[in-house]
Amino acid sequence: MKLTISILPAAVMGTVMLGGGFSTIASAQDESYTVGVEASFPPWAYVEAGEFKGIAIDAMEAIAEEAGIEIEFQDMPFPSLIPALAAEKIDILATGLTVTEERSQNIDFTIPWWETNDVVLVPEDSDLNVFTAVCCGARVGVQGGSSQQAWMEENVVNSGDIDVELAKYDNYVTAVDDMAIGRISSVIVDDTSAQEYINAGKPVKMAGKIYIRAPLALAVSKDDPREILGDLNQGILAIYESGEWGKIVDEYIPGVSVPTIPGYMPDFVDTYQKPVAGLPELGNE
Repeated sequence: MKLTISILPAAVMGTVMLGGGFSTIASAQDESYTVGVEASFPPWAYVEAGEFKGIAIDAMEAIAEEAGIEIEFQDMPFPSLIPALAAEKIDILATGLTVTEERSQNIDFTIPWWETNDVVLVPEDSDLNVFTAVCCGARVGVQGGSSQQAWMEENVVNSGDIDVELAKYDNYVTAVDDMAIGRISSVIVDDTSAQEYINAGKPVKMAGKIYIRAPLALAVSKDDPREILGDLNQGILAIYESGEWGKIVDEYIPGVSVPTIPGYMPDFVDTYQKPVAGLPELGNE
């Protein structure tokens, strides 16, 4: 398998460092797939020394190897990823993507490969708790277009009785940095990323969890026009059963418990109704 990586728009030729050398790439050929990522979302995807790294990056490479397909990564701001996938400007979305009913109407999900809850992060010297960090005049950081923004708007902001302001960011790294210098009071992010920030030495702590039991998955354009969904499903299960998935996760989040694959998937996800593409024995009845 030939793997190419791009942080430029797919239609633009660029040169990137690969394995200590350089590789010139152009737009994806017919037999290759463009994988959209948000490369500022550790531990799922980020750039270090000019190379993509992270759980989603390594897993997507392993899945592509399993499926015998060619892929290239395209870095995009998170708010642009789902619209780009829905418009078929990219073929696969591989990041810490939460499954929601609204998203399922515009894109199709693979089998779930992770399950997460949200965390309220506050500065490490803060006296705020999980309740006061999202009320009482607090300015709360969320990523624009994220499930965390949707949860805050539905459960807190739109209630009309709570004095709170949302600050929307392109990525969570900027939000956490802004919180550290006092521009916002707290940040709501998934628990996996929250632990990554703490492990990296960011001056933050967890004020508490919001238990939402949200599955994460890869995604393709609605109705799977590239007919790749079955291969992705088989690849996800294969790297889990071989133990490779656990090794990838442990590299980025040492000691974390890896959820069973496939995990819980809500009934509203059409692509998880039995039979599932590539894995006909699976699926909700």
